[in-house]
Amino acid sequence: MKTILLTCYAVNPYKGSEDGTAWNMLLQIARHHRVVAITRENNQADIARYLAEHRFPGRDNLQFYYFDWPYYLRFWKRKNRGALLYFYLWQASIPGFIRRRQIAFDLAHNLNFHNDWTPTFLGQLGKPLVWGPVGHHPDYPAEFIRGPYGWRALWLHRLKWWTKRCFWRYDPFLRRAQNQAQHVLAINSQVARRSPRLATKVRRLPAVGANSLPERTVTPLVDFEILSVGRFVPLKGFDLTIRAFAQFYRGLSAAERGQVQLTLVGKGPERERLRALARELSVEAGIKWIEWIEQKDLWDIYRRAALFCFPSHEGAGMVVPEALAAGLPILCLDNPGPGEFVDATCGRKVPYASYETTVAALAEQLRLLYHDRPLRAQLALGARQRHATTFTWERKGEILRVLYAEMLAAENSPSKIEIPVG
Repeated sequence: MKTILLTCYAVNPYKGSEDGTAWNMLLQIARHHRVVAITRENNQADIARYLAEHRFPGRDNLQFYYFDWPYYLRFWKRKNRGALLYFYLWQASIPGFIRRRQIAFDLAHNLNFHNDWTPTFLGQLGKPLVWGPVGHHPDYPAEFIRGPYGWRALWLHRLKWWTKRCFWRYDPFLRRAQNQAQHVLAINSQVARRSPRLATKVRRLPAVGANSLPERTVTPLVDFEILSVGRFVPLKGFDLTIRAFAQFYRGLSAAERGQVQLTLVGKGPERERLRALARELSVEAGIKWIEWIEQKDLWDIYRRAALFCFPSHEGAGMVVPEALAAGLPILCLDNPGPGEFVDATCGRKVPYASYETTVAALAEQLRLLYHDRPLRAQLALGARQRHATTFTWERKGEILRVLYAEMLAAENSPSKIEIPVG
């Protein structure tokens, strides 16, 4: 059995998003290989507790190392503040940590963070290297930021994009990582387009996934509950959700409004702005706001809803596979994020146009899906099928198993490995 070295900056069995993605992928890799995983010290207590309390396939194949810079060298990092800079420095230190510990392995895999503008340094170790899944948040029109969120939000967005461009253009370590990686797993199509030198190395593997849901009946609160889940930040497009819902809601009779609800689950810095928008549009009565809740309770909300509305501008969207697993049709933007996860069998996509035109198009889809019950039922069935074929963790584990096997078999061969895109 071969040993896979994983660097997982953020991995935690009790968290979602980046941490949860890494944990689920790590468990799948351990089903078929010995795994040496290196992560931060702040993940140690939760990982140790989970391993002590759970038995699962591959449990005995796991070995963890915990590494951080001394506090006096990272005192400037405070939660999200400085996180990307520290991630960069942490990754740069990992090869030295591996050499000092004399960790033996056959293949290296830089598992996360999911971005394409900070490099991996594992190529220095001279072993076959997999990088990713890496992602790329596509840019989107300024009017979708400035109008709903103001000039400051637009300025911060532009500053972030300027920073990314500097890394893409000038960082020698990023270019070196792109050259050293044998295979790059990409969340969406934009990774190869942004970095053409990766085009022959990229394999599409969305990082997001969800476990299959056990059958369970949950009584709907209303006839047509529209659900959206995520952080209340400009990137997620909750302003579009609320404005589209308002246009749809105003076209209903009083009786119909009593059987329609928009449920927003999440929190974030734009929460009060979004609540003010709902008051301005006079749709407060039709919206239910819920703070972050336990995942098991969130599953019940998924089960009882009729539609998942997620016009996010991001390049991924962890909540999309969750909604698909619950059999929810998806309404999203036609973009390289959720728009690449959703097809005509499981949802509807709206192309970017002017801000007002995009809102109107989303509202029209809400009206269509509200009135067409057979279509909703058809899309619900398609959602479960889409999840089963693309977004289960087991499916991702099988893809990695095949990829590792072919790379290790060809380690001493000069011929190029051809991996089919899936």
